[in-house]
Amino acid sequence: MDRIAGQKRAATFLYPQIEPFDQRLMDVGDGHRIYVEQCGNPTGQPVIVLHGGPGGGCSPAMRRYFDPAAYRVILFDQRGCGRSRPHACVEANTTWHLVADIERIRVALGIDNWIIFGGSWGATLALIYAQTHPDRARHLVLRGVFLMTEGELAWFYGGGAGAFWPDRWCDFARPIPAGEQDDFIAAYHRRLFSGDTALETRYARSWAAWENALASIDNDGIVGEAPADYARAFARLENHYFLNRGFLEEDGQILRDLPKLKDVPGVIVQGRYDMICPPVSAWTLAHNWKRAELRMVPAAGHALSEPGISSELVRVMDGLRQ
Repeated sequence: MDRIAGQKRAATFLYPQIEPFDQRLMDVGDGHRIYVEQCGNPTGQPVIVLHGGPGGGCSPAMRRYFDPAAYRVILFDQRGCGRSRPHACVEANTTWHLVADIERIRVALGIDNWIIFGGSWGATLALIYAQTHPDRARHLVLRGVFLMTEGELAWFYGGGAGAFWPDRWCDFARPIPAGEQDDFIAAYHRRLFSGDTALETRYARSWAAWENALASIDNDGIVGEAPADYARAFARLENHYFLNRGFLEEDGQILRDLPKLKDVPGVIVQGRYDMICPPVSAWTLAHNWKRAELRMVPAAGHALSEPGISSELVRVMDGLRQ
């Protein structure tokens, strides 16, 4: 779950745009090649950026949260999206494949440990990676927390958020016959994986539009149509992961495994009015993770680039400079 919105308003809080000093396609096996880039200071403090979705891809705007003189910033497109290939592919594409890919990147770049920076689904993945490899996590910086629980999925795809956005919820629900509306994730899955690219794209745009409409607190719910390739990868990957409940062993696994982070510090930046990932998840995480600090941003929603979110994230990263 993720969407970059309102970039013009957020621009004053961000560092100037910088270009990568290294770009590559890394073969990670299973027929997948993932796009990896580095920017900033090659000898700086390493930080890996985990984008949202699943399926959102990284963007140049994500480089701008880090002082380029202080940080060695690593971004990558997760399997199946962005510049990674094959595009929109869900085969050999699970949370555990992504955790292994992050480790491959770390080893290939000769990094011992790093700051992990992730928002929305990127926060989910950051937590799972750090719980799997706590010795590699120097610090976690999370935004718009999503814990991959049944309750969160029910909120967003079962009508909870729709109570606040009934017009946009109607648009999301309308393409699905009434007899299938008891499970929108499964109903969309049948269409997103129909084998008919045109049909998949049509339903992918509907899936993406629902999320994009709720991303920013300033959004009036009207969004433009997403590009076909982006929407198809975004919707197929999100739906694949959500249908399989993140490929976790049990509901609530991230909270169950929080003791593994007993020596890992973290900062959580959360919009008070986040309609996609409600603040209760961030609060619950911080309440149970003793080394975490929760920074609730008033008058902010979900989007990475909302002014209050951007400002706080830059402040956090400036405070972690060595």
